[in-house]
Amino acid sequence: MNHELFLAFVLVAAALACTPGVDWAYSIAAGLRQRSFVPAVAGLCGGYVLHTVLLVAGLAALLTGLPGVLGWITLAGAAYLVWLGISTLRSWRGASFTAGAGRTGSDGTSPLRTFLQGMGTSGINPKGLLFYVALVPQFVSADASLPVPVQSGLLGMTFVLLAGLVYTAVALLSRTLLQSRPGAARLVTLASGVIMVLLGAVLLGEQLLPALAAA
Repeated sequence: MNHELFLAFVLVAAALACTPGVDWAYSIAAGLRQRSFVPAVAGLCGGYVLHTVLLVAGLAALLTGLPGVLGWITLAGAAYLVWLGISTLRSWRGASFTAGAGRTGSDGTSPLRTFLQGMGTSGINPKGLLFYVALVPQFVSADASLPVPVQSGLLGMTFVLLAGLVYTAVALLSRTLLQSRPGAARLVTLASGVIMVLLGAVLLGEQLLPALAAA
């Protein structure tokens, strides 16, 4: 693999992972509301592992070449974000922010459900799919000794690792800085829910408004 291309990819991927978005919102909410934020971070990373597998298998490019399929994926992802945001908003008032409050999350969510929600957050996100299709191939070298699928897989998993480190830091900092401040923690949780709902609404609007205008 071209070392210069790989270093450039690491810098770009790290910058993208450090950009606040719905993954950050979910990490913060999990850091504040869950006994352990590890299932949430693992779920987010699991979604990007899924994108990596699709990329290596060539399915990612196929899906982006089918506007109708990508549109349905976008609708599903948008609806999921709205549902997840509303769930966060419904629980923010009564949420406990004391670590280790119980075997499940402080809001009663099991680790498995937290993992699956995180995987859905990143896995159904069409922007994640487009990131892998549009960005990763730019850092693959046809002249490298490694086959293109192997290079794509290594780049994809590099992003998974970087994202995992960033989301862990975000969740840990939110817990460390805000857990002793219940009022501030509830406001941040409220903001996380609002961000999820707004992003989901924007994605829904991008898909539904053109269809309604053409009808």
